[in-house]
Amino acid sequence: MRIAAMQAAAGVLGVDENLARIECAAAAAVRAGADVLLTPELFACGYAPAAVAPQLNEDLARRIGAGAARIADRHRLALAYSAPSAAPEGWHISAVLLDRSGRELLRYNKVHLFGPEERSAFVPASQAPRSVLFDGLRLGLLICYDAEFPESMRALADAGTDVALVPAALAAGFEEVPSVLLRARALESQLAVAYGNHTGSAPAAGGRLEFGGGSIIIGP
Repeated sequence: MRIAAMQAAAGVLGVDENLARIECAAAAAVRAGADVLLTPELFACGYAPAAVAPQLNEDLARRIGAGAARIADRHRLALAYSAPSAAPEGWHISAVLLDRSGRELLRYNKVHLFGPEERSAFVPASQAPRSVLFDGLRLGLLICYDAEFPESMRALADAGTDVALVPAALAAGFEEVPSVLLRARALESQLAVAYGNHTGSAPAAGGRLEFGGGSIIIGP
């Protein structure tokens, strides 16, 4: 299995433009022979919790889901994307894995929210991560901060997972996450980890959040 990790800058609430960027990445991934494309955390709406929260609604979530499904189907490529999803208690940050026809194979809601701005806009989930069989390997999902916890990666390993797909929105200044922590998680749990992060910047409390890039695919 060949995995492509998308690393790009998203526009806040620019859903159509961001989906177009994902489609460009999908086309490039297919040309490179990839079977799966991983995109960053909340890329389709932009990672800016305070700015996005007032605009969250079912129509936004449907637009993102429908657009992602079209991209997967058009390019015959499995797609792991991240978007807000509604829950009775509020909105989750979710990750979804689609097969080559755009059919949903797996959904995961973020458990470990990072920072006061994210916690003010979204609610944490509590369900353990799961995995699903795709092209002979078991793929699982985590989201950004989740992957830094040994217990989260171990839960995937205990579920028989071969590859953890991790959409991320990691700020600059935390370069030890991809360079040290994720390598440790892969080694101790003996699974592969794919981590796709944003570049550029987005509005945040007190200024702008600069993203660190550093997307990486790590063997066990």
